[in-house]
Amino acid sequence: MPSIKRALISLSDKNGAVEFAQTLHKLGVEILSTGGTAKLLADAGVPVIEVADYTGFPEMLDGRV
Repeated sequence: MPSIKRALISLSDKNGAVEFAQTLHKLGVEILSTGGTAKLLADAGVPVIEVADYTGFPEMLDGRV
């Protein structure tokens, strides 16, 4: 089975997001995220790369696309 190397997390309902992302990080998964979700994860100490930084393009429609 191939291993997961990267995950994109972008949520409107962020309940449980930090715990989920922490578990992924502990498993060695790189986390990409958009605006509000990225801020939540970063504030909780979860290493996260903003999608705009990864792609080199700004978010569209407040991160909903």
